[in-house]
Amino acid sequence: MSSEKQAEEAIVSSLNETMEHEEEDQGDNTIFSVKSLLWHGGSVYDAWFSCASNQVAQVLLTLPYSFSQMGMLSGIILQVFYGVLGSWTAYLISVLYIEYRTRKEKENVSFKNHVIQWFEVLDGLLGPYWKAIGLAFNCTFLLFGSVIQLIACASNIYYINDKLDKRTWTYIFGACCATTVFIPSFHNYRIWSFLGLGMTTYTAWYLTIAALVHGQVEGVTHQGPTKLVLYFTGATNILYTFGGHAVTVEIMHAMWKPQKFKYIYLLATLYVFTLTIPSASAVYWAFGDQLLNHSNAFSLLPHSAWRDAAVILMLIHQFITFGFACTPLYFVWEKVVGMHDTKSICLRAVSRLPVVIPIWFLAIIFPFFGPINSAVGSLLVSFTVYIIPALAHMLTYKSASARKNAAEKLPCFLPSWTAIYAVNMAIVIWVFVVGFGLGGWASMTNFIKQVDTFGLFAKCYQCPPSPSSKHH
Repeated sequence: MSSEKQAEEAIVSSLNETMEHEEEDQGDNTIFSVKSLLWHGGSVYDAWFSCASNQVAQVLLTLPYSFSQMGMLSGIILQVFYGVLGSWTAYLISVLYIEYRTRKEKENVSFKNHVIQWFEVLDGLLGPYWKAIGLAFNCTFLLFGSVIQLIACASNIYYINDKLDKRTWTYIFGACCATTVFIPSFHNYRIWSFLGLGMTTYTAWYLTIAALVHGQVEGVTHQGPTKLVLYFTGATNILYTFGGHAVTVEIMHAMWKPQKFKYIYLLATLYVFTLTIPSASAVYWAFGDQLLNHSNAFSLLPHSAWRDAAVILMLIHQFITFGFACTPLYFVWEKVVGMHDTKSICLRAVSRLPVVIPIWFLAIIFPFFGPINSAVGSLLVSFTVYIIPALAHMLTYKSASARKNAAEKLPCFLPSWTAIYAVNMAIVIWVFVVGFGLGGWASMTNFIKQVDTFGLFAKCYQCPPSPSSKHH
């Protein structure tokens, strides 16, 4: 208990110094208070909004597609299963962050003007090889996570304005999303996280109500699952859905008291269930197997002002989520080019621009909204946010002395190191075999099929065959 108290005191002391340093730069208290309200967040509530807002964005529109691939019962069960699994590994990441920061604080290391990232936690606790592994997987996942948001923007806006093809919309939204280089850190997402979650909530309940009001289409069928390849493709999209905690460390570092993060991700996930399960179930009930060829749920719902509002709100939210995914990449790049400690927002923004270019390019090459989620889920998310945190936790506390001096005590619901290790090993085996192995086979098979059908650089993925055709 004493080690946990010391950890808390060390971190709070460091954060107080950082906040005092920041407040010295403020000239007017009134301006500062307004700025803090909208711009500078670090509370438990800010972290909850960040987690919930970041966890479900465009994937909300692809979950009905996943349900059509695997059936409603499997879809609901796997959402709950991977939601719980994701919450556990987010908890592990938070424990390792506290452990790393506590050790560094004892060595009098200061983190002023420095954002701790996951690969640095792995480096400090397990050494340079783990740093390289964490950096490779995390950066690649966040890169493609940003790509997916860009693809989703083009896919969604097309259902409001189809005068331009989706590739052209990708060019436009790539330029818009590049403006996220001006947002310094996760502290500054306070108002955006709040608005983003409100937008997602509206969209989820629009999908649910619109599908129920529309009713089942004539001759609707619900045959899923019909093929293993489709079943595991859908399963990995759900694995991807609840694997949004690649930015956990950065969100924790933005908190005034990061030791309070432990159960925030679980609470965020419970709220996300109220959005994903009703909407995916309702849309699948209404349209059934038609969704197998419509990875975006908007494409089957009738045009209306309500749908247009949902599309616009999702576009704004995808801009926010693009920033969430890109910000850790910006931090990494700043550290590479030596700009991370620079106070000038403009200089940092300019230095960040090269990060956006490959994202833009990849979104144009692989515009496969839906299938790309599953591919990223199986090949990247499975390791980044499930396997690596579980293995890292086991290795960090493998010695008796490490367990005895752990900065965080064991959770009350699992007060045994043997049980902790059993759960972590089960996660590693399950995700490696089912998520990476079977999921990787299925999602890549489906992804290659999309390439064969539509080709790379597809001008308008899953668009109607003629300009006069409309999505109704």
